[in-house]
Amino acid sequence: MFGYEIGQQASCCKTITETDVVLFAGISGDFNPVHMDKEYAKQTRFKERIAHGLLTSSLLSQLLGVHLPGRGSVYVEQSIRFTAPVFIGDTITAKATVLEIDEHRRILTLLTECFNQAEQTVLTGTAKMKVPLEGGVI
Repeated sequence: MFGYEIGQQASCCKTITETDVVLFAGISGDFNPVHMDKEYAKQTRFKERIAHGLLTSSLLSQLLGVHLPGRGSVYVEQSIRFTAPVFIGDTITAKATVLEIDEHRRILTLLTECFNQAEQTVLTGTAKMKVPLEGGVI
C-alpha cells in the first residue's frame, strides 16, 4: 500500500526574525523597502515592515520535504495565495493536509496553509508532491 491517507496532516512552525528577513533579501535579491526600510513601511497600509511572501512560503519546503510526505519527495507543483501580511516576530505554523492520492503516479495533492500566532490564515494553496518508492527512489 502507498502509506498515505486522505485527511492525513502534519505541521511545523517558525518565528520569523529580523535575521530571516535580511538573509532572505540577500539570497533572493529582493530588497523591496516594504521589507527592509522601517520608515518606508510606516507609510504603507501595513504600518510596519513585512516579511517576504516567499519567505513565508519557504516554510512549506520544510513541511513537505521533511514531514509530509517527507524524505525523498519532490515538488511537482505549488499554488499560493497570500491572505494576510507576516510581520517580524510572528510565529508561523505551516500545515499540510492530504487531499488526493494518485498511487499509480505516486503523486500526493495537499492543501498547504500557513497561520500566524493568532490563528489567522496568512497563506493558502495546494501542492503536488512526487513520493518515492519504498526504497526511497523517485
